[in-house]
Amino acid sequence: MAAHDRLIVDSAALAAICRQFASESFISVDTEFMREKTYWSRLCLVQLAGSDRECAIDPLAEGIDFAPLYDLLSNAQVLKVFHAARQDLEIFFHRMGRLPAPIFDTQIAAMVCGFGDQVAYDRLVAKLTGERIDKAFRFTDWSLRPLRDRQIEYAISDVTHLRAVYERLSETLAANGREPWLTEEISELINPRTYAADPRESYRRIGKIGRASPRFLAILRELAAWRDTEAQRLDIPRARVLRDEALVEIAHHPPSTAADLGRVRLGRGAIRGRSVDEVLAAVRRGLSVPESDRPRADGRETRATSGGPLVDLLKVLLKAKCDEYGVAQKLVASSAEIEGIAAEGDNAPVRALHGWRRDVFGQDALKLLRGEMALAAKGNRLTVVSIAPASTLR
Repeated sequence: MAAHDRLIVDSAALAAICRQFASESFISVDTEFMREKTYWSRLCLVQLAGSDRECAIDPLAEGIDFAPLYDLLSNAQVLKVFHAARQDLEIFFHRMGRLPAPIFDTQIAAMVCGFGDQVAYDRLVAKLTGERIDKAFRFTDWSLRPLRDRQIEYAISDVTHLRAVYERLSETLAANGREPWLTEEISELINPRTYAADPRESYRRIGKIGRASPRFLAILRELAAWRDTEAQRLDIPRARVLRDEALVEIAHHPPSTAADLGRVRLGRGAIRGRSVDEVLAAVRRGLSVPESDRPRADGRETRATSGGPLVDLLKVLLKAKCDEYGVAQKLVASSAEIEGIAAEGDNAPVRALHGWRRDVFGQDALKLLRGEMALAAKGNRLTVVSIAPASTLR
């Protein structure tokens, strides 16, 4: 079948293909989108594959009604298979007002099955199927029309390969008994709170802020909330409103007048017109937050400097345990979580101390902290050695 014959551009054809897909036990799903010039991703193409049919759907086609696709994505009887689903799910959440369900994420499944940290799709396809993916259109502008045959073929090939990847990973999960691990991970991925863009939480994504006082963080929170609200309103990237560096600079040296603001080094960002008054108002709101209500730093900088060798030792243990279980390190514990365990022990509010992660790493990490466990070299491998409590050695 020619590529353009598999491109859906009208409502009747979309409704018909969705009725056919509704009888499948699973379908593979992928999207092509653009976000370089907007705050919200602009959906440019949706690709679907079932057991014996594939298609691409053009959301930019004039008058096309996407309701049948949304119904299919919400159909509880059809599993939706994605790779690295988070951005795709965010797009559908904002378009549908709900998340596709149920879902299977092959990137997470691959991490659970020991294929490394956030394995790239082309590498995973090559490992599991022996096929090579054409990367010729990886950076194409999917918003341009008309689409060429090779673009459509490239896009559809992603979901046809995804079918086979899902089947191989499902077999592995059934064999190693780690399906509950994947279920736990997916439950976080499909939590609607993950995709609800709260402007007042956006300051947390700003890095390189140094030692942060509660006063500084209160101002930064208000500035970042204003920027996100403005970016959403205009549907432009955050940096087009004001860059991170400018927010940090203003929060460190809070201006009280337009003249003060003009003296702050803003980099390439520029504040003009009514935005001047809005930025000054955000600064005032931050300064007026009572001391008890000001946000606090998460302590990662302090942990990193004070944890030192203990953090390093826990990282070695993490690698040893992940090698033993054949699971990706990044999935089990991040560097920040390891620093938290080193600083707070069992009281650390981290995922690594709960669920299957505790069985793989968390409980041994706590034993290492309590001196009940040690690491030893055996040939070219590390092994974990239990140590009797001090009271029994007297």
